[in-house]
Amino acid sequence: MATTATTEGLNRDILVLGGTVVLGMILAVLDATIVNVAIPTLGRDLHTSISTIQWVMTGYLLAFASVIPLAGWAAGRFGAKRVWIAALTLFMTGSVLAGLSWSIGALIAFRIVQGVGAGLMMPVGQTILAQAAGPKRMGRVMSVVGVPILLAPVLGPVIGGALVDGASWRWIFFVNLPVGLLAVGLAQRLLPASEGGRAGRLDLTGFALLSPGLALFLYGMSEAGANGGFGSARTLVGIAAGVALVALFVRHARRRGREALIDLSLFTNRGFAAAAGTNLLVGVALFGALILLPLYFQTVRGQSALATGLLLMPQGLGAALAMPIAGRLTDAVGARRVIPTGIVLALAGMGAYTQVGAHTSYAALAAALFLVGMGLGTTIVPSMAVAYQSVAHDAIAQATVAISVVQRVAGSIGTALLAVVLQRAIAANGGHSPAALADAFGTAFAVAFCLTLVALVPALLLPRRRAIEELQPVLDA
Repeated sequence: MATTATTEGLNRDILVLGGTVVLGMILAVLDATIVNVAIPTLGRDLHTSISTIQWVMTGYLLAFASVIPLAGWAAGRFGAKRVWIAALTLFMTGSVLAGLSWSIGALIAFRIVQGVGAGLMMPVGQTILAQAAGPKRMGRVMSVVGVPILLAPVLGPVIGGALVDGASWRWIFFVNLPVGLLAVGLAQRLLPASEGGRAGRLDLTGFALLSPGLALFLYGMSEAGANGGFGSARTLVGIAAGVALVALFVRHARRRGREALIDLSLFTNRGFAAAAGTNLLVGVALFGALILLPLYFQTVRGQSALATGLLLMPQGLGAALAMPIAGRLTDAVGARRVIPTGIVLALAGMGAYTQVGAHTSYAALAAALFLVGMGLGTTIVPSMAVAYQSVAHDAIAQATVAISVVQRVAGSIGTALLAVVLQRAIAANGGHSPAALADAFGTAFAVAFCLTLVALVPALLLPRRRAIEELQPVLDA
């Protein structure tokens, strides 16, 4: 594997490595969305309310976010390969137990186990690929990482709907086992061995501040989205407590320096800071809009969960087409010239949805969604690549954790913000007729459009390709 980091092309070794890692990563991201369509069935079979069933999703997402800060330290301490396999094994164990659940309490507990495994898997998998790629192939390799990030939210409802309708809700968990076992077997054989012992003692104070801070903030945001505003006590307490703990972590990390759980000096690097800002704003706008799309098809157009999943497929197709092209262009001409193009594509698609009505042509909606997907594929992948290109090789694990936290926060803010905008627009329109609902969705998509437009600011501040190339020897010295 020595040639992997130095040769120009994506040779067989790096493609096999990418396929092995993505096989596990796609399970982790799929499980964040595949359960959505089973919520009514779970409530009926487990004899509980929808508000309680929501914790099947919320518990997973909070556990996922809480362990992300540990990933960089764990990979350095025990070796990325060992942590990857252990996390995947934990995820599969949680999957089997969730499928065997006998009560709602058991299901929520086992979903938390799944979330812990998934939360470690994602950043460690990205670290493995980024370290193997080297700066000159980062764009193309990150396009491999983009597959689960961008396609799973689209495929999840389709797969979940098919399994619930054709078999049982238990199979949305059992289906992870054969794929996971294959991924573990391939990882044992194909992932490069990585030495542990490089990380020092765990920053326990940082972990005690950042992990619960993230969880509380995300919980507060999810409550805001569910309740249509930021006025409830649980929402305010969750967000305020989360922000306070994260602020205390920032103070602690600045004192501790490179030994902190996340090295905040990464954000003093212009390339990394601009890439993180682009990830944040694009994530708020476009990942937030993902909550609007299925709701529009289901509430305004009356489509089933499975049909809605199929109607969302053009987004996945657009992303799948754009990602490899964006990766190659990022390596050839630099992310600064690629990402603004992706934002313009996303704006074109989102602009069409600002005019959505109760009877808008499905063909027009599909074409616009295809553009949104192309925009996602042409922004998320290059912005991740330039973040890694802007840091030293031994800082990649820390950079991965920082970008993962930014993406998780962005998604929660976007989802809550656009859910609140939608619910208030519905109330302002004073009716639940298809036309009134469509107008409310148009308003929410207009907010997403404006947020996407703002993402051009950090994208235009990204360093040029030549500046990154000149910086690399200094970083790795």
